[in-house]
Amino acid sequence: MSISVDWSDQPPELLETIAKELKIHQDYVRFRAVCLAWRSATPRIPKHLPCQLPWLMLPRRTNQNPQSNTRSFLNVSDDKVHLIDLPEDSDSNRRCGSSYGWLVILEETPSISIVNPLTQARHHLPPLSSFPNVTSFEPSEIGKEYTLKTSEGEVYTCNSKEMRDSFIKKVIFSSSPSNENTDYYAVAILNQTGDLAFCKKGDNCWKFIDDANSFCEDVVFHKECFYAVSKHGTVAICDITGSSPNVSFIETPRQVGGDMQYLVIWKDELLLVTRYMEVEFNMDQHKVDIVYKTTDFRVFKLILNGPKWESLSGLDGCALFLGENSSMAFRASDFHGCNGNCIYFTDDYSEWNYDGANGDHDLGIYDLENGSVVGLPGYEKLSNGRRWPPPIWITPSLH
Repeated sequence: MSISVDWSDQPPELLETIAKELKIHQDYVRFRAVCLAWRSATPRIPKHLPCQLPWLMLPRRTNQNPQSNTRSFLNVSDDKVHLIDLPEDSDSNRRCGSSYGWLVILEETPSISIVNPLTQARHHLPPLSSFPNVTSFEPSEIGKEYTLKTSEGEVYTCNSKEMRDSFIKKVIFSSSPSNENTDYYAVAILNQTGDLAFCKKGDNCWKFIDDANSFCEDVVFHKECFYAVSKHGTVAICDITGSSPNVSFIETPRQVGGDMQYLVIWKDELLLVTRYMEVEFNMDQHKVDIVYKTTDFRVFKLILNGPKWESLSGLDGCALFLGENSSMAFRASDFHGCNGNCIYFTDDYSEWNYDGANGDHDLGIYDLENGSVVGLPGYEKLSNGRRWPPPIWITPSLH
């Protein structure tokens, strides 16, 4: 004898308990879509979900209508593309980082916006004109709107496009700007000077972390401080919560070789990832085409008893996501379609990427165990006709 069960007639407490066991956002959405009762028993925006596997924000197509605000995001777990309306990512604007699911957008004005593509929430950081080395901004001075001063006291000018495209490398947050009841900090890596600048939620201007100049390869937030790394693997620990920044250093033996350095938090430990690239020069109709290609990564774990960087041959089943985004690590077994002991990377090494003449972006998956580099399968199917700007990892976040 079969027993008929009405799954919609379940205690709300039971449904809520089951929903909290779901760890993937798509599963949570499907759970709420079963019926009205299941939807009523669970909040629309879940607070319990862990950080989700990043989506890849795809370049715009060369034939895409310039007036179109639609942007494509590739979910590498299932190779599905999500289309999202994102007017902030216009042809006249530039992204300079993603952190906690928020994109940082620069315009040809002093404005610095941050936007969450999923929730469409938008806030502002202090403007470009408020950085300490910007002495004046005169919008009427066409072609040299910004006046800047170097640490040696030399004065020079920049136009609005130059400031948008090359002043900031990327911005990293201490926590999600979505929480209105919690303060957050932002740190900006400046491209040309190697300075680190910071601001707190609600600030009107940026301030320099004076003692951390040249620690500009990458920055992560860890244990209530920002950790910044130099070209040679030395780490600066920046506590910016007080009245003035407090900086201490981890002096490791000099790291020799490599083209770029990244810091990643992995199982509550600090990793240094060194990226190696080759450069090719192709001549085509008297035009030089510079092509960068990533060939290798090496991963090191910080050993405080020394201190020193210890080489790793694997990541204990984790995957790293590196690029213009805040560097991230995930346990691959928690996400379908994610490969463990691999590094998912995009091309973030130069603002020249935004010129995108050939559209052959340097991104892929590096296997740490055998040293191979393969293309990102879902992206390879969609990359034809996509050129500008370069792809970027962004964590889908509703909170």
